[in-house]
Amino acid sequence: MVFLSKAVAAREARAHESGDREDEEPLHVASRLHAFNRFELKYLVPVEQAADIRDELAQRMDRDLHSPVGGYGVWSLYYDTPQLRFYWEKIEGLKFRRKLRIRHYGDLDGVTDDSPVCVEIKQRVNRVTQKRRITLPYGTARRLCDGRELVEHSAKERAFIHEVLELVVRLNLQPTAVTGYQREALVGRDADTGLRVTFDRRVRGRDRDFHFGVETPENRFTIPPHMSVMEIKVNERTPHWITDLAARRNLNLVRISKYVQSIEAFGLAPRSVFHVHESDCPPPTPTEQQPVRLPARHDASLKAGAK
Repeated sequence: MVFLSKAVAAREARAHESGDREDEEPLHVASRLHAFNRFELKYLVPVEQAADIRDELAQRMDRDLHSPVGGYGVWSLYYDTPQLRFYWEKIEGLKFRRKLRIRHYGDLDGVTDDSPVCVEIKQRVNRVTQKRRITLPYGTARRLCDGRELVEHSAKERAFIHEVLELVVRLNLQPTAVTGYQREALVGRDADTGLRVTFDRRVRGRDRDFHFGVETPENRFTIPPHMSVMEIKVNERTPHWITDLAARRNLNLVRISKYVQSIEAFGLAPRSVFHVHESDCPPPTPTEQQPVRLPARHDASLKAGAK
């Protein structure tokens, strides 16, 4: 059970005595809550091939309005138990599993306590991915998830805020790993409005320095830098032309998790059968038509290039 702090409890009591109704909010106030369900298909694709696929998809899809040319940064701080409960639920493939994270969109330069972030619960129910999140100032999100404090909220937000706090307190959740990558996103048009395809490259992470505002974080690539993660996300069914494209390009579905990849890359758990090894994804062989790309060399070079 989650107990309210004395200050919050007193404030709610005063509101009740004065006749204020917390749920009587102005209609023009936009909710900070967002929730959606969808199916996700993931592929591991060389960066060069991903660019070709993106250009082909652009003939039938539009660029996400929030996705500039070159993409945008996505940074997530994942919480887990000291025994890595959420990690093991993923490895064991439980039909119902969830995880908690704080996510920031954009560059980390200049992140302050006032920067908007999303506190998100992502859960899997059978084959459906469900996400529920609330947008909060970074300082408020840290007070909720790190300080285990019941932050101010509206009546509509109460259930989600209490669920986050209950998870953190009951399971003793702690900051465990940070992941980051550059994302380009396309959205479907016309009959495919429920379709979204993303390409994530330069996937990297760290197992320390969990504050988003750290000046010199020790990031390293957790997926070989010449590879990208392509995700097809649909509300109901995948359009036939998308499955035809995947078959024509010999794309194989993979069970990959950026969080799991980080946990194993930093030795927090043994490498599982789902781990992406560098040996499984050798860099492309240079040809006369291709510029020479030197292969990434493990820790020192990875850290240098992952910032």
